[in-house]
Amino acid sequence: MATIDVLDLSGKKVGSMDLAEEVFGAVNEDLLWEAVKHYQAAQRAGTHATKNKKLVSGSGKKLWKQKGTGRARVGSIRSPLWRHGGTVHGPQPRSYDYAFPKKKLLGALRSALAAKWADGKLTVIESFDVKEPKAKAFRESLNTLKVASTALLVDGAAENKNLILSSRNLKGVELVKGHEVHPWHLLRYDVAIFSRPALEKLQGSLKASAPKRQAEVA
Repeated sequence: MATIDVLDLSGKKVGSMDLAEEVFGAVNEDLLWEAVKHYQAAQRAGTHATKNKKLVSGSGKKLWKQKGTGRARVGSIRSPLWRHGGTVHGPQPRSYDYAFPKKKLLGALRSALAAKWADGKLTVIESFDVKEPKAKAFRESLNTLKVASTALLVDGAAENKNLILSSRNLKGVELVKGHEVHPWHLLRYDVAIFSRPALEKLQGSLKASAPKRQAEVA
């Protein structure tokens, strides 16, 4: 079983944590792709709309009589055949979300964590014990933890006001709760920083939902 060092906000090692093989053992890239595709589809606003014949402006009066003029028959200036007429079969507001099996989502989350661990981009700290809501001081803590670019912060506490206030204005830094983390979050950010309670709880739930044959191999 692999282990990972547990640090404090100053970068000092204060312990270690076991990583379950069922969670951090393998990466399924196809499953990750599916999970990210589903997440991004659900985020689409879907507010696109076109005007059909009844919505465009213009009179509904028949332009000329049906017969005897030698011209093609026409019923309305708003006809789709005319310039500035309505659009036929154009896009209308809709949701792009679709059903995604929970087992596949959990499998993708295991793969995302395994990928972060394999790349050396997973950091575990004892807790986000931020003494005061100071963005500058927290940025220095992230620099100590070798966060050079973007970072995802995952905290298990119900509410950590100092952490929220310290991190919300930092560019490239996002804070999510342990039960809200998604594979898309882990792939979007360069470094993932978990508090120990958050990772322990997440690892426990993912381990319990792992396929039996995968657990037997471990």
